[in-house]
Formats: sequence, structure tokens, C-alpha cells
Amino acid sequence: MNKHHDPASEFDAATGQSTTGHEWDGIRELNTPLPRWWLGIFYATIIWSLGYWVIYPAWPLLTDATKGVIGYASRQEIEDDLAIMRKDRAALASGLADASLEQIKADPALFRVAMAQGKAAFGDNCAACHGVGGSGGKGYPNLNDDEWLWGGSLAAIQTTLQHGIRVAGNNDTRVSQMPAFGREGMLKKDEISAVANHVRELAGLSTQPKADLALGRKLFAENCAACHGPAGKGNQELGAPNLTDAISLYGMDLASVTETITNSRNGVMPAWGQRLDPTTIKALTVYVHSLGGGQ
Repeated sequence: MNKHHDPASEFDAATGQSTTGHEWDGIRELNTPLPRWWLGIFYATIIWSLGYWVIYPAWPLLTDATKGVIGYASRQEIEDDLAIMRKDRAALASGLADASLEQIKADPALFRVAMAQGKAAFGDNCAACHGVGGSGGKGYPNLNDDEWLWGGSLAAIQTTLQHGIRVAGNNDTRVSQMPAFGREGMLKKDEISAVANHVRELAGLSTQPKADLALGRKLFAENCAACHGPAGKGNQELGAPNLTDAISLYGMDLASVTETITNSRNGVMPAWGQRLDPTTIKALTVYVHSLGGGQ
């Protein structure tokens, strides 16, 4: 309970000091002044802050802020640091611009620069889909293995980065078009099931006990072998995946394979050549190639 007393008539018997007149549950607050050293520091900080207001930018205006006596600006300091960094980076990257991809891989100094720049560019532009380490995910390729839809050589990776995959308006983009066999009425439901089981058979995976594998092999030869090859080994020139390695961009479980055959897949990758400069594309190419799956 809070009570208020007249501080002029209230004294603490133990200390002989007056109280503030406030009481909480029988405990009275002493009217003890702050130490002089504490007050001195407090007032000094006020004077110090006034000096800051005058010397440094401090007061916001409608469209700007006061500049201060010395005209200091952290934004300008950052811009100056960035200008120095760009100049240093340009000197390091100049060798990348003039060297071929093979020369960059063979030259330890150029390779280090390319890896550093490529890693930064990958983190900024590619990691959102492929993961920070390039391990990918469902619908996004794993860049650490040696399985490539369009090839894992330096030249092939550069082309893929430069022109992207299924990019509208880019005549050089990577394009593959698997028919939607179910949606377009090319195969019936039981036929799709037979082909899906055969695809799992090609990868050495289990099939349904009552699957008509003979029908699946026949339909595969008639509809799929032209792109994937008679043995399902794929064709990088067409972007047709190898179906025998049990590695699939969208999953090798029966439901995922059935969905792919029924409705097809049409993933899109940006054409980074429209967004990044040629030197950065080179650095990215070298970095991706070096993740572990470069051919």
C-alpha cells in the first residue's frame, strides 16, 4: 500500500535523514541526494552531447539533416570504401575478363579470384534455389554430383548460366519439352502406370507387384526412347535426363514419376547473362564447375 507523508516532518530514526514522504508497505523512502561525482558525469554528458549536435550531423530536416561543423557523413565514408573495393576488385578481375575458362582453371591466382567472386555471386543469385552449398532440392538440381541435364563442362555450364533454361524471348536459352502424356491424352492411366514402373525398373528400384512391365517397356520404346535413349541413359544435347541412376530432379518415387509422365515438368532458370556482367558469369562458371560435379 502506498502512503504519502509530509517530508518536512518525517525523519528516519536509524539514519537521521528526511524521507521523501512516500511509504510502501511500511517502508519509507529516504530523501538521499545523488553523489556529486555522479551528477558531475551526468552534466558532463549533457555538455558533450551539445558538442556533438554542433560538430556532427544530428538534426533531421524536411529533406535532409544538419551537416555539422566537420561535415562528416557515414554514407559518404561507406561510398568511399566501396569505391576503393571496386577499384581493387577491378584490378583483380581484369585478368578474368581476358582469360579463357580453361586458362582461369589452370592459373592458381586467377582461379582463387574466380572462386572468391563466384562464391559471392552464387550466394547472392543462386543459393536461394540451389542451396548455399549447391546441394539443390526438389525441382532444383544438385550441383555437387556429376549428373547434368545439359552437360557439366565449363562451356556447357557457361551457356546454361548465360542463357538460362526456358527463358522467354531468349533465342539461345536451353529448351526441352517433354509431352504431358496424360494431360494431352497420349497415354491412358494404366499405360502411364506401366511406364512409371518401367522407369523405376530402369533405375534399379522396386516396382508394383502387379505392374505390367512388358507394356511399360513397349510404351517407353515408342514414346520416350527418342529423347532418353533405348536404355534410358538420357541425352544432354536434348536436356533429357538419365533415368538409370535413380537421381531425379522431381523425385523417383512412383507418385512423382507418375506426375512427371502425366503433366510433364517445365522448370525455368533465369538467363544470368541479362543480369550479370561477363566476368561474373565466368567466375560463376568456374565456381559451379568446381563444386564437385564439373565434367
